[in-house]
Amino acid sequence: MTDSNIKKERIKKKVILLIFIALTVISFFISIGNGAVKVHPKEIINAVFFEKSTVNYQIIWNVRLPRTIVAALVGTCLALSGAILQGVMRNPLAAPNIIGVSSGAGLMTLLILILFPDFYYLAPIGAFIGALLATLFIYFLAWKEGVVPTRLILAGVAVSSLLGAGTNALMTFYPNKVAGVIGFMVGGLSSTTWQQVKIIFPYAAIGIFLILLIPNKLNILMMGDEVATSLGLNVERTRFAFIIISSLLAGSAVSVVGLLGFVGFIVPHMTRLFIGSDYRYLLPAVIFTGATVVMLCDTLARVMFAPMEIPVGIIMSALGAPFFLYLLRRKKEY
Repeated sequence: MTDSNIKKERIKKKVILLIFIALTVISFFISIGNGAVKVHPKEIINAVFFEKSTVNYQIIWNVRLPRTIVAALVGTCLALSGAILQGVMRNPLAAPNIIGVSSGAGLMTLLILILFPDFYYLAPIGAFIGALLATLFIYFLAWKEGVVPTRLILAGVAVSSLLGAGTNALMTFYPNKVAGVIGFMVGGLSSTTWQQVKIIFPYAAIGIFLILLIPNKLNILMMGDEVATSLGLNVERTRFAFIIISSLLAGSAVSVVGLLGFVGFIVPHMTRLFIGSDYRYLLPAVIFTGATVVMLCDTLARVMFAPMEIPVGIIMSALGAPFFLYLLRRKKEY
């Protein structure tokens, strides 16, 4: 490829990235403006900055704004986590739930909500710890003179099944306490407040900052362990660092929204179709596409059967399953 073609390709990817940013901004206003009460974009700006004593201000500031911010952060965290795992494992079907991050977070949260309901405020912290411990355990099981990506995925599937059995056992032995955690198991944003924003924001900010510092190393890992080693990269240490960052991102998302599936699987693939597999461009793009997808799906969950609201996890599953089958039918590998 000539220098002029490379330059054109870079310009093209930057333009696509700007389009993704614009779509995120539009999705943000769509999410805030739609619900039981529709609010025009101009009214949103007036309510937030000028007319703070109106009903629209109360609706936007106390209900929709924190919910939309959390939806955007959750989408970003899960999408980044999925993109990282797919790169580290060199497997297009890898996702946070595959290596047990979501299962670990879900089990730890259920333990707190069912067995120690008085300490419900520790559920977000417990979810993150559960996600991290599950990931470390899987990495330990997969280690045998190094970690082979395929073995890591197989270990993740096994541990996810084991943790899922623990979750089902808790729901079986404590059926009278399950009703309060159904929303968490499905993945929903219905009870989101500014407290959830405060919980997820520090983890999300740290994870996003760390991963944007080292996208080139992920590109090198994609070349294979032997090539990466020959280029001077410590493969095991780098892979472990990426897995920890992925756990931080996915665990922080699960801690506030629950077991929201398919975001970390769908969004990276959708983004690759437009911007390619170069992680220098893919990771920044995934930040915005992840936020856009979850915000739009949450808006759809609010208005589809209004005034009744369904969990956003149902919408994501309905979209994710057909997309998964589509990828299985594709011959092209990412």
